[in-house]
Amino acid sequence: MENNDSLLNLIENPVNIDYSKPSRSRFLFLLGLFGFVLFFVGCNYGLWTRSYKSSEKIVVPESTTTNPKYK
Repeated sequence: MENNDSLLNLIENPVNIDYSKPSRSRFLFLLGLFGFVLFFVGCNYGLWTRSYKSSEKIVVPESTTTNPKYK
């Protein structure tokens, strides 16, 4: 029966993020960035779908428009 330590030393995966600190930090940065973007898009979508939609036509007096028309 072989020792467990010798089995762990035989199998070294260079893609495993536990062996490379730059790879781990890049992965965690991208994971955090993706999570932030997903959260941001989800919040904005929720605000967009629940926005107030007026059902009545609002009459604005002509004297308060950008180019007022006086009588």
